[in-house]
Formats: sequence, C-alpha cells, structure tokens
Amino acid sequence: MKKLIAIALLTLVAATIPACHKIEEFDNDPKGNFMALWSILDTHYCFFSEKNVDWNAIGEKYYRRVYPDMTQRELFEVCGDMLDELRDGHTNLSSGFDVSYYRKWWSDYPQNFNLRIIQENYFNFNYMSASGLTYGILEQNIGYIRYASFAQPIGEGNLDNVLSYLASCNGLIIDIRDNGGGDLTNVEKLVARFITRRTLMGYISHKNGPGHDDFSEPYEYYVEPAQQGRVMWGKPVVVLTNRSTFSAANNFVSVMQYIPGVKIAGARTGGGSGMPFNSELPNGWGIRFSGSPVLDAKGLSTENGIAPSPGCEVDMDPADEARGIDTILEFAIKELQK
Repeated sequence: MKKLIAIALLTLVAATIPACHKIEEFDNDPKGNFMALWSILDTHYCFFSEKNVDWNAIGEKYYRRVYPDMTQRELFEVCGDMLDELRDGHTNLSSGFDVSYYRKWWSDYPQNFNLRIIQENYFNFNYMSASGLTYGILEQNIGYIRYASFAQPIGEGNLDNVLSYLASCNGLIIDIRDNGGGDLTNVEKLVARFITRRTLMGYISHKNGPGHDDFSEPYEYYVEPAQQGRVMWGKPVVVLTNRSTFSAANNFVSVMQYIPGVKIAGARTGGGSGMPFNSELPNGWGIRFSGSPVLDAKGLSTENGIAPSPGCEVDMDPADEARGIDTILEFAIKELQK
C-alpha cells in the first residue's frame, strides 16, 4: 500500500528556502481521496499494534474496490468499510450526506439497560433532575444518580444540591449505562467529589513520528479534590456500566475503579480511550479518530473496555426485565446493603 501511495503522490517543492522539503498532496478524485484517508490514519492512528491491525493489507484490500468514475456515495461506502476494520467507535468519516460509524463495539452485546424500568418501577416517575443528573432515593435508603451523557454540563452547585439531598443515604449508585461519553472536564468534576487528595487519573502519550509505534513517553495527569466547602461523598459507591459505556464515561470508570469504597458492577464497558485527532480529505470530508492513547492509573490500556470489579459482573436477566426488575441495579443494592 505504501508503494501505491508513493506512486499517486503529487510532490510540491518549496523553492523559497535553500533546504527544500516535500509536501505530500493527493488528487481530489476517488483514488486520491482514498489514499489520503489511508495515509492520514497510517501516520496518526494510535491503536494499530494494540488491535493487531495490518493496515497495509487492509489498504490494498479496499484500494481494489476504488475506480475512477465511482460516485461519492460509492467511495464513502468503501472508505467506511475500510475504517470498520479498526473496530473503533471513535473513528468517523463525515461527509455532507453521511457519517461512518462502527457499531459492533456495542451492538453485538446485550444492552443491559432499560430506562423505563427504573423510572417507573423504582421511582414511580418521582425522580428529580439537576442539569445532566437524574437522582432520587431508593426505598432501601440508597441514593441513585443517573448521568446519561458526559456531554451534558454539571455545575458545582448542582453537585452540592444532589449530594446534600442524598447525604442521609447508606450508599450511592451512579448509573452510567448507555453513557456514550462527552467532556473530560465533567469527568474530573464528578470524580473530585469522591477523593480527598490529589489523585492520579492516568497517563497520556502522543504520536512523535510516522511509525505505528512512535509515541512519546507517557506523562501523568491528575484530578484535584473539590474545593473546600463543597459537598463530598465518603460512603460506599457502586458504578453501573454496560457495553454502551464509552469514551469519557469509560475514562470515568477507569478512575473510579481505584478509589477506595467504590465498586464497578454490570458488564464490561465499551472502551474508547484514545484522545481524538481530526483531519480532512481533498474533497472536504472530515476524518476523526483516536490519535493519543490514554492509560489508567496503573498504566493499563482501557481501549477495549474495563471489566467490573471482581465478583460484580452481571447481565440483565430477560425474565427479570419482563417483570420490570433491573437485575444489575438489584445487584448493586445488595452490594451496598452488605
């Protein structure tokens, strides 16, 4: 594939300085756009080795499907199929008529979540909302917070009000099933209510060369406890997860799993730990994918998801669900009653 790229490149030489350098450009035609896409990923994508992906072989396989007079939609389909080989929900090709998206990271797994059951059978629809948080007290005197998306901002005042209301509870359930991610700032803001000192969140590396394994040394990043005077939580916590817990939500789990008194219950998360990289093809299509790997506080990759705490892996029982019972929520309640 690299030979095909080299043949198709148009090399522009900058003559304004003595030490000239080459700038690689691609034609705005089907083959040029395809090879631009392949080359951008080849240089900047960060999980080839971890996922054991032979990008050269994949490029050659899909290049054979590209021909000069194909339509934009036909080209988009080929490019999307190629990107699916990465098995990465963070990899998206955007055009004016569609956005490619790899769905099998969650679609091949049980959903393990039914919002209606919780709203109706556990709260009789008498729950409260504060910004992006839905919350209430279960009949076992256990607090419940649902955070549907880390893209929804939460204010410090919102957290104070919610945690104050739940302060008399014996434990807390944080339900982030079906949370597809969002803003890492909201992750830090929520984590800050469960720690008492500066806490290592994990490590980040950056690509520092064109090779698939050219990365900088990982550097640490931390989260600070909430400011003095804010409402904190020091009682037991169970975080509920499913396969659709992804990206920033996956990052939240990667931090919470190491906090004393916290357990993760449910199913393995969907992963999606890479920091995004954005670029553009000659025809204007945008490409977004994981460009910088993020590791947890123990230096472990979470790209392929995070397993529940030992003894806390549980799926929704279809028979329970048919009777309006959330198996995973019931498990968490029993854990907090111990």
